[in-house]
Amino acid sequence: MASSLCHFPCYTPSPPSFSKLLSPLSRLKCATSNRAASHVAKLSSSLGDITRTDFPILNQEINGAKLVYLDNAATSQKPSCVIKALDEYYQLYNSNVHRGIHYLSSKATDLYEGARKKVASFINAPQSREIVFTRNATEAINLVAYTWGLSNLKAGDEVLLTVAEHHSNIVPWQIMGQRTGAKLNYVSLTKDGVPDMEEFKQLLSDKTKIVAVHHVSNVLGSALPIEEIVELSHKYGAKVLVDACQSVPHMPVDVQKLGVDFLVASSHKMCGPTGIGFLYGKFDLLRSMSPFLGGGEMISEVLKEYSTYAEPPSRFEAGTPAIGEAVGLGAAIDYLSQIGMHKIHEYEKELANYLYERLLTVPSIHIYGPSPAVSGFRAPLCSFNIEGVHPTDIATLIDDQHGVAIRSGHHCAQILHSELGVSSSARASLHFYNTKEEIDAFIHALKDTISFFKSFT
Repeated sequence: MASSLCHFPCYTPSPPSFSKLLSPLSRLKCATSNRAASHVAKLSSSLGDITRTDFPILNQEINGAKLVYLDNAATSQKPSCVIKALDEYYQLYNSNVHRGIHYLSSKATDLYEGARKKVASFINAPQSREIVFTRNATEAINLVAYTWGLSNLKAGDEVLLTVAEHHSNIVPWQIMGQRTGAKLNYVSLTKDGVPDMEEFKQLLSDKTKIVAVHHVSNVLGSALPIEEIVELSHKYGAKVLVDACQSVPHMPVDVQKLGVDFLVASSHKMCGPTGIGFLYGKFDLLRSMSPFLGGGEMISEVLKEYSTYAEPPSRFEAGTPAIGEAVGLGAAIDYLSQIGMHKIHEYEKELANYLYERLLTVPSIHIYGPSPAVSGFRAPLCSFNIEGVHPTDIATLIDDQHGVAIRSGHHCAQILHSELGVSSSARASLHFYNTKEEIDAFIHALKDTISFFKSFT
Protein backbone atom coordinates (compact mmCIF):
# COMPACT_ATOMS: atom_id res chain seq x y z
CA MET A 1 0.00 0.00 0.00
CA ALA A 2 2.96 2.34 0.30
CA SER A 3 2.70 3.27 -3.34
CA SER A 4 -0.90 4.47 -2.85
CA LEU A 5 0.01 7.06 -0.24
CA CYS A 6 0.48 10.63 -1.36
CA HIS A 7 3.01 12.98 0.14
CA PHE A 8 0.29 15.60 0.49
CA PRO A 9 -3.06 14.89 2.20
CA CYS A 10 -5.48 14.47 -0.63
CA TYR A 11 -8.94 13.38 0.33
CA THR A 12 -11.15 13.25 3.39
CA PRO A 13 -14.79 12.13 3.21
CA SER A 14 -16.95 15.19 3.90
CA PRO A 15 -19.28 13.68 6.55
CA PRO A 16 -17.21 12.64 9.61
CA SER A 17 -19.62 9.78 10.40
CA PHE A 18 -18.80 8.21 7.06
CA SER A 19 -15.31 7.27 8.21
CA LYS A 20 -16.68 4.17 9.87
CA LEU A 21 -17.21 2.73 6.38
CA LEU A 22 -13.49 2.75 5.70
CA SER A 23 -10.94 0.31 7.01
CA PRO A 24 -7.78 1.86 8.48
CA LEU A 25 -5.75 0.56 5.55
CA SER A 26 -8.05 2.05 2.92
CA ARG A 27 -8.67 5.49 4.37
CA LEU A 28 -8.41 8.10 1.66
CA LYS A 29 -6.65 10.73 3.69
CA CYS A 30 -3.25 10.55 2.02
CA ALA A 31 -1.01 10.98 5.02
CA THR A 32 2.29 12.83 4.71
CA SER A 33 5.02 10.21 4.98
CA ASN A 34 8.26 10.51 6.91
CA ARG A 35 10.07 10.03 3.63
CA ALA A 36 8.30 13.06 2.17
CA ALA A 37 9.23 15.14 5.19
CA SER A 38 12.87 14.23 4.73
CA HIS A 39 12.62 15.25 1.08
CA VAL A 40 11.17 18.61 2.02
CA ALA A 41 14.06 19.14 4.41
CA LYS A 42 16.54 18.75 1.57
CA LEU A 43 16.93 22.10 -0.08
CA SER A 44 18.21 20.41 -3.22
CA SER A 45 14.89 18.62 -3.80
CA SER A 46 12.43 20.41 -6.04
CA LEU A 47 8.66 20.28 -5.82
CA GLY A 48 8.75 17.96 -8.81
CA ASP A 49 11.11 15.57 -7.01
CA ILE A 50 8.89 15.55 -3.94
CA THR A 51 5.55 15.02 -5.65
CA ARG A 52 6.26 12.83 -8.67
CA THR A 53 6.16 9.59 -6.64
CA ASP A 54 2.50 10.41 -5.94
CA PHE A 55 1.82 9.75 -9.64
CA PRO A 56 2.20 6.02 -10.38
CA ILE A 57 1.89 6.47 -14.16
CA LEU A 58 5.17 8.40 -14.24
CA ASN A 59 7.11 5.41 -12.95
CA GLN A 60 7.30 3.46 -16.19
CA GLU A 61 9.27 3.04 -19.38
CA ILE A 62 7.99 3.81 -22.87
CA ASN A 63 9.68 1.95 -25.71
CA GLY A 64 12.56 1.12 -23.39
CA ALA A 65 13.10 4.67 -22.16
CA LYS A 66 11.98 6.33 -18.93
CA LEU A 67 8.72 8.20 -19.51
CA VAL A 68 9.03 11.97 -19.67
CA TYR A 69 5.46 13.29 -19.73
CA LEU A 70 5.32 16.82 -21.18
CA ASP A 71 1.73 16.92 -22.47
CA ASN A 72 0.09 18.48 -19.43
CA ALA A 73 -1.74 21.22 -21.35
CA ALA A 74 -3.78 18.41 -22.94
CA THR A 75 -4.38 16.56 -19.67
CA SER A 76 -2.66 16.16 -16.34
CA GLN A 77 -1.77 12.94 -14.59
CA LYS A 78 -3.59 11.80 -11.44
CA PRO A 79 -2.09 11.25 -7.98
CA SER A 80 -2.75 7.86 -6.43
CA CYS A 81 -5.07 9.37 -3.81
CA VAL A 82 -7.41 10.65 -6.57
CA ILE A 83 -7.40 7.22 -8.18
CA LYS A 84 -8.13 5.73 -4.77
CA ALA A 85 -10.99 8.17 -4.20
CA LEU A 86 -12.73 6.92 -7.35
CA ASP A 87 -12.12 3.30 -6.37
CA GLU A 88 -13.49 3.84 -2.86
CA TYR A 89 -16.57 5.63 -4.17
CA TYR A 90 -17.64 2.69 -6.31
CA GLN A 91 -16.67 0.08 -3.71
CA LEU A 92 -18.21 1.65 -0.63
CA TYR A 93 -20.86 4.27 -1.29
CA ASN A 94 -22.05 4.19 -4.89
CA SER A 95 -25.58 5.60 -4.93
CA ASN A 96 -27.62 8.22 -6.72
CA VAL A 97 -27.61 11.69 -5.24
CA HIS A 98 -30.49 13.95 -4.16
CA ARG A 99 -32.98 11.14 -4.71
CA GLY A 100 -32.93 8.92 -1.68
CA ILE A 101 -33.16 9.02 2.09
CA HIS A 102 -31.17 5.87 2.72
CA TYR A 103 -27.68 5.96 4.18
CA LEU A 104 -25.65 5.51 1.00
CA SER A 105 -27.65 8.07 -0.95
CA SER A 106 -27.29 10.68 1.76
CA LYS A 107 -23.55 10.08 2.03
CA ALA A 108 -23.06 10.17 -1.75
CA THR A 109 -25.04 13.43 -1.81
CA ASP A 110 -22.89 14.89 0.96
CA LEU A 111 -19.72 14.03 -0.93
CA TYR A 112 -21.04 15.33 -4.26
CA GLU A 113 -22.14 18.61 -2.74
CA GLY A 114 -18.94 18.69 -0.71
CA ALA A 115 -16.99 18.63 -3.96
CA ARG A 116 -19.00 21.64 -5.14
CA LYS A 117 -18.04 23.51 -1.98
CA LYS A 118 -14.39 22.62 -2.55
CA VAL A 119 -14.50 24.03 -6.09
CA ALA A 120 -16.13 27.22 -4.80
CA SER A 121 -13.47 27.63 -2.13
CA PHE A 122 -10.66 26.84 -4.58
CA ILE A 123 -11.58 29.75 -6.87
CA ASN A 124 -12.99 31.91 -4.05
CA ALA A 125 -16.56 31.96 -5.34
CA PRO A 126 -18.87 33.74 -2.86
CA GLN A 127 -21.20 30.72 -2.63
CA SER A 128 -21.21 27.10 -3.79
CA ARG A 129 -24.54 27.49 -5.61
CA GLU A 130 -22.59 29.55 -8.18
CA ILE A 131 -20.76 26.36 -9.25
CA VAL A 132 -22.42 24.25 -11.94
CA PHE A 133 -20.93 20.84 -12.70
CA THR A 134 -20.67 20.05 -16.41
CA ARG A 135 -19.04 17.32 -18.50
CA ASN A 136 -16.08 19.59 -19.22
CA ALA A 137 -15.17 23.22 -19.90
CA THR A 138 -16.46 22.91 -23.46
CA GLU A 139 -19.93 22.05 -22.22
CA ALA A 140 -19.73 24.90 -19.69
CA ILE A 141 -19.10 27.45 -22.46
CA ASN A 142 -21.88 25.94 -24.56
CA LEU A 143 -24.20 26.19 -21.56
CA VAL A 144 -23.60 29.95 -21.36
CA ALA A 145 -23.85 30.38 -25.13
CA TYR A 146 -27.13 28.48 -25.48
CA THR A 147 -28.80 29.90 -22.36
CA TRP A 148 -27.50 33.41 -21.78
CA GLY A 149 -26.50 33.87 -25.44
CA LEU A 150 -29.79 32.92 -27.08
CA SER A 151 -31.71 35.11 -24.65
CA ASN A 152 -29.48 38.17 -24.81
CA LEU A 153 -27.90 38.35 -28.28
CA LYS A 154 -29.64 39.79 -31.33
CA ALA A 155 -28.79 41.16 -34.76
CA GLY A 156 -26.40 44.11 -34.45
CA ASP A 157 -24.88 42.89 -31.17
CA GLU A 158 -21.22 41.90 -30.98
CA VAL A 159 -19.23 39.16 -29.27
CA LEU A 160 -15.56 39.99 -28.65
CA LEU A 161 -12.97 37.20 -28.78
CA THR A 162 -9.25 36.93 -29.50
CA VAL A 163 -7.63 34.96 -32.32
CA ALA A 164 -5.86 32.93 -29.63
CA GLU A 165 -9.01 31.24 -28.30
CA HIS A 166 -9.43 27.48 -28.10
CA HIS A 167 -12.08 26.16 -30.48
CA SER A 168 -14.29 25.55 -27.44
CA ASN A 169 -14.49 29.30 -26.97
CA ILE A 170 -15.06 30.09 -30.64
CA VAL A 171 -17.43 27.55 -32.19
CA PRO A 172 -20.30 28.01 -29.67
CA TRP A 173 -20.26 31.76 -30.34
CA GLN A 174 -20.16 31.18 -34.09
CA ILE A 175 -23.30 29.07 -33.71
CA MET A 176 -24.90 31.82 -31.64
CA GLY A 177 -23.95 34.38 -34.28
CA GLN A 178 -25.61 32.29 -36.97
CA ARG A 179 -28.76 31.92 -34.89
CA THR A 180 -29.10 35.46 -33.56
CA GLY A 181 -27.36 37.63 -36.16
CA ALA A 182 -24.76 38.79 -33.65
CA LYS A 183 -21.32 39.59 -35.06
CA LEU A 184 -18.04 38.12 -33.83
CA ASN A 185 -15.02 40.40 -33.55
CA TYR A 186 -11.50 39.08 -33.02
CA VAL A 187 -8.56 40.80 -31.33
CA SER A 188 -5.40 40.06 -33.35
CA LEU A 189 -1.80 39.61 -32.19
CA THR A 190 0.91 42.18 -31.57
CA LYS A 191 4.34 41.87 -33.20
CA ASP A 192 5.37 40.03 -30.01
CA GLY A 193 2.78 37.36 -30.75
CA VAL A 194 0.28 38.08 -27.98
CA PRO A 195 -3.31 39.42 -28.12
CA ASP A 196 -3.27 43.18 -28.67
CA MET A 197 -4.86 45.01 -25.73
CA GLU A 198 -4.89 48.32 -27.60
CA GLU A 199 -6.94 46.73 -30.35
CA PHE A 200 -9.18 45.18 -27.69
CA LYS A 201 -9.96 48.66 -26.38
CA GLN A 202 -10.73 49.88 -29.90
CA LEU A 203 -13.10 46.99 -30.65
CA LEU A 204 -14.97 47.27 -27.37
CA SER A 205 -18.17 49.31 -27.75
CA ASP A 206 -21.80 49.66 -26.69
CA LYS A 207 -22.57 46.90 -29.20
CA THR A 208 -20.37 44.42 -27.30
CA LYS A 209 -22.61 42.17 -25.21
CA ILE A 210 -20.12 39.55 -24.09
CA VAL A 211 -16.33 39.23 -24.06
CA ALA A 212 -15.17 35.59 -24.15
CA VAL A 213 -11.42 35.17 -23.67
CA HIS A 214 -8.81 32.81 -22.31
CA HIS A 215 -6.90 33.50 -19.12
CA VAL A 216 -3.73 31.70 -20.27
CA SER A 217 -3.18 30.65 -23.89
CA ASN A 218 -2.70 26.93 -24.51
CA VAL A 219 -0.39 27.75 -27.44
CA LEU A 220 1.35 31.05 -26.68
CA GLY A 221 1.80 30.59 -22.94
CA SER A 222 0.78 34.23 -22.46
CA ALA A 223 -1.71 35.54 -19.90
CA LEU A 224 -4.35 38.19 -20.47
CA PRO A 225 -4.92 41.01 -17.93
CA ILE A 226 -8.36 39.77 -16.91
CA GLU A 227 -9.00 42.38 -14.23
CA GLU A 228 -8.40 45.16 -16.76
CA ILE A 229 -10.52 43.39 -19.37
CA VAL A 230 -13.39 43.04 -16.90
CA GLU A 231 -13.20 46.68 -15.82
CA LEU A 232 -13.20 47.92 -19.43
CA SER A 233 -15.97 45.55 -20.52
CA HIS A 234 -18.27 46.33 -17.63
CA LYS A 235 -18.10 50.04 -18.48
CA TYR A 236 -19.90 49.13 -21.70
CA GLY A 237 -22.30 46.76 -19.95
CA ALA A 238 -20.69 43.67 -21.50
CA LYS A 239 -20.44 40.38 -19.63
CA VAL A 240 -17.11 38.58 -19.41
CA LEU A 241 -16.56 34.83 -19.73
CA VAL A 242 -13.07 33.49 -19.02
CA ASP A 243 -11.69 30.14 -20.18
CA ALA A 244 -9.45 29.29 -17.23
CA CYS A 245 -8.47 25.76 -18.25
CA GLN A 246 -4.77 26.69 -18.40
CA SER A 247 -4.74 28.88 -15.29
CA VAL A 248 -6.82 27.19 -12.57
CA PRO A 249 -4.48 24.13 -12.42
CA HIS A 250 -1.32 26.24 -12.26
CA MET A 251 -1.90 29.38 -10.20
CA PRO A 252 -4.23 30.89 -7.61
CA VAL A 253 -7.43 32.08 -9.32
CA ASP A 254 -9.84 34.34 -7.43
CA VAL A 255 -13.10 35.00 -9.28
CA GLN A 256 -14.05 37.81 -6.91
CA LYS A 257 -10.76 39.60 -7.46
CA LEU A 258 -10.99 39.09 -11.22
CA GLY A 259 -14.60 40.27 -11.25
CA VAL A 260 -15.62 37.88 -14.04
CA ASP A 261 -19.24 37.05 -14.77
CA PHE A 262 -18.50 33.49 -15.91
CA LEU A 263 -15.44 31.25 -15.61
CA VAL A 264 -14.93 27.68 -16.80
CA ALA A 265 -12.35 24.97 -16.12
CA SER A 266 -11.86 21.21 -16.51
CA SER A 267 -11.11 18.64 -13.83
CA HIS A 268 -8.77 16.55 -15.99
CA LYS A 269 -6.25 19.38 -16.35
CA MET A 270 -6.04 19.85 -12.56
CA CYS A 271 -5.15 16.28 -11.52
CA GLY A 272 -8.79 15.19 -11.38
CA PRO A 273 -10.79 12.69 -13.44
CA THR A 274 -12.01 13.20 -16.99
CA GLY A 275 -15.72 13.64 -17.62
CA ILE A 276 -16.34 16.59 -15.31
CA GLY A 277 -15.72 20.32 -15.42
CA PHE A 278 -17.40 23.34 -13.92
CA LEU A 279 -18.95 26.68 -14.67
CA TYR A 280 -18.75 29.54 -12.22
CA GLY A 281 -21.43 32.16 -12.76
CA LYS A 282 -22.63 35.07 -10.68
CA PHE A 283 -25.81 33.84 -9.06
CA ASP A 284 -28.11 36.59 -10.34
CA LEU A 285 -26.95 35.79 -13.87
CA LEU A 286 -27.45 32.05 -13.43
CA ARG A 287 -30.88 32.66 -11.96
CA SER A 288 -31.88 34.70 -15.02
CA MET A 289 -30.89 31.94 -17.45
CA SER A 290 -33.15 29.25 -18.89
CA PRO A 291 -32.28 25.55 -18.54
CA PHE A 292 -29.72 24.04 -20.90
CA LEU A 293 -31.12 20.49 -20.82
CA GLY A 294 -34.48 19.17 -19.64
CA GLY A 295 -35.17 16.11 -17.49
CA GLY A 296 -34.86 14.95 -13.93
CA GLU A 297 -33.19 16.95 -11.16
CA MET A 298 -33.52 20.32 -12.92
CA ILE A 299 -37.24 20.76 -12.27
CA SER A 300 -39.32 22.20 -9.47
CA GLU A 301 -42.69 20.88 -10.67
CA VAL A 302 -43.82 19.02 -13.80
CA LEU A 303 -47.40 19.37 -15.05
CA LYS A 304 -48.98 18.19 -18.28
CA GLU A 305 -48.89 21.64 -19.79
CA TYR A 306 -45.58 23.00 -18.51
CA SER A 307 -42.81 22.64 -15.96
CA THR A 308 -41.19 24.98 -13.49
CA TYR A 309 -37.47 24.86 -12.88
CA ALA A 310 -35.20 24.44 -9.90
CA GLU A 311 -32.91 27.16 -8.69
CA PRO A 312 -29.27 27.09 -9.86
CA PRO A 313 -27.14 25.05 -9.89
CA SER A 314 -29.69 22.19 -10.10
CA ARG A 315 -31.42 23.94 -13.02
CA PHE A 316 -28.38 23.21 -15.17
CA GLU A 317 -27.60 19.67 -13.99
CA ALA A 318 -30.28 17.54 -15.64
CA GLY A 319 -30.16 13.79 -15.00
CA THR A 320 -27.78 11.74 -12.90
CA PRO A 321 -24.52 13.67 -12.63
CA ALA A 322 -20.93 12.42 -12.71
CA ILE A 323 -20.88 11.64 -8.99
CA GLY A 324 -17.69 9.60 -8.81
CA GLU A 325 -15.89 12.14 -10.98
CA ALA A 326 -17.00 14.95 -8.66
CA VAL A 327 -15.61 13.02 -5.70
CA GLY A 328 -12.35 12.60 -7.60
CA LEU A 329 -12.26 16.30 -8.44
CA GLY A 330 -12.76 17.09 -4.76
CA ALA A 331 -9.82 14.83 -3.93
CA ALA A 332 -7.67 16.56 -6.55
CA ILE A 333 -8.51 19.96 -5.06
CA ASP A 334 -7.57 18.69 -1.60
CA TYR A 335 -4.24 17.51 -3.01
CA LEU A 336 -3.46 20.76 -4.83
CA SER A 337 -4.53 22.82 -1.83
CA GLN A 338 -2.24 20.89 0.51
CA ILE A 339 0.71 21.62 -1.74
CA GLY A 340 -0.43 25.24 -2.12
CA MET A 341 -1.25 26.97 -5.38
CA HIS A 342 1.23 29.78 -4.69
CA LYS A 343 3.98 27.19 -4.26
CA ILE A 344 2.93 25.43 -7.47
CA HIS A 345 2.86 28.73 -9.37
CA GLU A 346 6.29 29.83 -8.20
CA TYR A 347 7.87 26.47 -9.01
CA GLU A 348 6.23 26.35 -12.43
CA LYS A 349 7.46 29.85 -13.26
CA GLU A 350 10.97 28.58 -12.61
CA LEU A 351 10.33 25.55 -14.82
CA ALA A 352 8.78 27.73 -17.55
CA ASN A 353 11.82 30.00 -17.70
CA TYR A 354 14.16 27.02 -17.75
CA LEU A 355 12.22 25.32 -20.56
CA TYR A 356 12.23 28.50 -22.65
CA GLU A 357 15.96 29.11 -22.17
CA ARG A 358 16.87 25.51 -22.95
CA LEU A 359 14.75 25.52 -26.11
CA LEU A 360 16.66 28.58 -27.31
CA THR A 361 19.75 26.34 -27.56
CA VAL A 362 18.02 24.18 -30.20
CA PRO A 363 19.10 25.04 -33.78
CA SER A 364 16.50 26.37 -36.26
CA ILE A 365 13.77 26.67 -33.65
CA HIS A 366 10.90 29.18 -33.58
CA ILE A 367 9.09 29.49 -30.24
CA TYR A 368 5.65 31.09 -30.26
CA GLY A 369 4.55 33.58 -27.64
CA PRO A 370 6.35 36.03 -25.38
CA SER A 371 9.81 35.74 -23.90
CA PRO A 372 9.51 35.49 -20.10
CA ALA A 373 12.29 38.07 -19.81
CA VAL A 374 10.18 40.60 -21.74
CA SER A 375 6.68 39.78 -20.54
CA GLY A 376 7.52 38.96 -16.93
CA PHE A 377 5.37 35.83 -17.14
CA ARG A 378 5.12 32.80 -19.32
CA ALA A 379 3.04 29.71 -18.57
CA PRO A 380 4.93 26.40 -18.30
CA LEU A 381 4.44 25.48 -21.95
CA CYS A 382 6.14 26.19 -25.26
CA SER A 383 4.76 25.68 -28.75
CA PHE A 384 7.45 25.64 -31.40
CA ASN A 385 8.48 24.63 -34.89
CA ILE A 386 11.80 23.44 -36.25
CA GLU A 387 12.70 24.65 -39.74
CA GLY A 388 12.46 21.81 -42.25
CA VAL A 389 10.97 19.24 -39.83
CA HIS A 390 7.25 18.59 -39.43
CA PRO A 391 6.07 18.80 -35.81
CA THR A 392 4.25 15.47 -36.03
CA ASP A 393 7.47 13.79 -37.16
CA ILE A 394 9.20 15.29 -34.12
CA ALA A 395 6.47 14.16 -31.72
CA THR A 396 6.41 10.66 -33.20
CA LEU A 397 10.14 9.99 -33.13
CA ILE A 398 10.81 11.66 -29.78
CA ASP A 399 8.27 9.31 -28.23
CA ASP A 400 9.36 6.21 -30.10
CA GLN A 401 13.10 6.68 -29.49
CA HIS A 402 13.22 8.55 -26.19
CA GLY A 403 9.92 8.03 -24.33
CA VAL A 404 9.15 11.77 -24.33
CA ALA A 405 5.46 12.65 -24.63
CA ILE A 406 4.75 15.99 -26.30
CA ARG A 407 1.86 17.07 -28.56
CA SER A 408 1.75 18.12 -32.18
CA GLY A 409 -1.01 19.64 -34.29
CA HIS A 410 -3.07 22.81 -34.11
CA HIS A 411 -3.97 22.31 -30.41
CA CYS A 412 -7.62 23.22 -31.12
CA ALA A 413 -6.45 26.68 -32.19
CA GLN A 414 -6.54 26.74 -35.98
CA ILE A 415 -7.31 30.46 -36.22
CA LEU A 416 -4.27 31.23 -34.07
CA HIS A 417 -1.99 29.01 -36.12
CA SER A 418 -3.24 30.71 -39.28
CA GLU A 419 -2.35 34.07 -37.70
CA LEU A 420 1.11 32.69 -36.92
CA GLY A 421 1.52 31.60 -40.53
CA VAL A 422 1.73 27.87 -39.83
CA SER A 423 -0.69 24.95 -39.86
CA SER A 424 0.61 23.20 -36.77
CA SER A 425 3.25 23.19 -34.07
CA ALA A 426 4.85 20.96 -31.47
CA ARG A 427 4.15 21.70 -27.81
CA ALA A 428 5.86 20.75 -24.57
CA SER A 429 3.84 21.56 -21.45
CA LEU A 430 4.76 21.09 -17.81
CA HIS A 431 3.15 20.62 -14.43
CA PHE A 432 4.48 20.78 -10.88
CA TYR A 433 5.54 17.09 -10.90
CA ASN A 434 7.98 17.74 -13.74
CA THR A 435 11.65 18.52 -13.11
CA LYS A 436 14.52 20.36 -14.75
CA GLU A 437 16.15 17.00 -15.34
CA GLU A 438 13.18 16.00 -17.47
CA ILE A 439 13.50 19.23 -19.43
CA ASP A 440 17.15 18.40 -20.04
CA ALA A 441 16.16 14.91 -21.20
CA PHE A 442 13.59 16.46 -23.56
CA ILE A 443 16.12 18.90 -25.03
CA HIS A 444 18.63 16.08 -25.57
CA ALA A 445 15.93 13.97 -27.24
CA LEU A 446 14.78 16.91 -29.38
CA LYS A 447 18.27 17.67 -30.63
CA ASP A 448 18.86 14.00 -31.37
CA THR A 449 15.56 13.80 -33.27
CA ILE A 450 16.37 16.90 -35.30
CA SER A 451 19.80 15.53 -36.15
CA PHE A 452 18.19 12.33 -37.41
CA PHE A 453 15.87 14.17 -39.78
CA LYS A 454 18.53 16.66 -40.88
CA SER A 455 20.83 13.77 -41.81
CA PHE A 456 18.58 13.07 -44.79
CA THR A 457 19.10 16.59 -46.16
